[in-house]
Amino acid sequence: MPERSISAESALIHAGTSRALGAPAVPPLVPASIFVSLDDPEPSRSYGRGGNPTWEALEEALGAVEEADAVVFASGQAASMALMLALAQGRQRIVLPADGYYNTRVLADRLRPRNVEPVPVDLADLGAVERELAAAPAVLWAETPTNPLLRVADLASLGVLAAAADAPMVVDNTVATGILQQPLQLGATASLSSLTKASSGHSDLILGAVITRDQDLLAELRGWRTTGGGIAGPFESWLALRGLKTLPLRIARQSENALAIAWHLGAHPRVRAVHYPGTEQATLAVARQQMPRGFGPLLSFELDADAAAADAVVAASRLILPATSFGGVESTWERRARWTGETAPEALIRLSAGIEPVADLIADIDQSLDPAR
Repeated sequence: MPERSISAESALIHAGTSRALGAPAVPPLVPASIFVSLDDPEPSRSYGRGGNPTWEALEEALGAVEEADAVVFASGQAASMALMLALAQGRQRIVLPADGYYNTRVLADRLRPRNVEPVPVDLADLGAVERELAAAPAVLWAETPTNPLLRVADLASLGVLAAAADAPMVVDNTVATGILQQPLQLGATASLSSLTKASSGHSDLILGAVITRDQDLLAELRGWRTTGGGIAGPFESWLALRGLKTLPLRIARQSENALAIAWHLGAHPRVRAVHYPGTEQATLAVARQQMPRGFGPLLSFELDADAAAADAVVAASRLILPATSFGGVESTWERRARWTGETAPEALIRLSAGIEPVADLIADIDQSLDPAR
């Protein structure tokens, strides 16, 4: 009988670990900037900008989740930049979600001097996406669920449109992670993730990664990383690899907590709207199909109030930490429109559910929302 391949969960735990006698049970941290090298240099073992064993262990783990290859970068933005530069060559536009991550739109706008135009579009409007892809050679840059409105895009349908237009499709998979959603199975050329968020899960590092099965793109990304210097630090890589070992457990608990909180907020008299893939009826069938194991840690809700009232709610929490970013083991929230350039409604609060008992989180939310506090 053929050998049975191991699950993604097991791969995350054992990636980078040697089974040789006397080898450490934990992949070692290698904080080296140089390696012993003679004659023709080996690119990954001559100078530290070209490679590092700790990066490689992390890349092994990430790639195993989607049965592909991974390239890690200094940040999610560095990964996005390398991916845009690699794919924009010979193309005239990047079609991207109008309501996606703000800094992705900023980064795409910086490609205008290279004659690449960012084209915002509603990814739920497949006709509009098809028209924009047909207008000129393009890259389709999808994000689902989006940040901060948690809108769900139909990746399988977008993948069909991208293939018909000969447009590589990138999916920002930061919110879901590869445990909950696997874009490469749905037509994506590359899956992008900020490892800073739920993938590492402990709010103690900044890293990014691209996962792909396209070997030419893989070589391009590694070239941009080496030449541009957007390399991952060995210590951050070691921390991320450690965090990945518990990702399936963490993301399951966070998804359960976020879903319970979303339903609770939906019935609260001070809340005008709740945005969460698991409670949005219009896209629930698509979300269940492409995220069958859960809907992720992130939700947002709009107060029936103004910005000052939303700020007061965030400040009143005793447990949920007022902070940006998301995906950590600790629950966090913020009024998202406090950031210049963000398109969120002024009283929208983005909440990242951690792994605390959900009863504690709901109690904290209720006391924070209590106008009589």
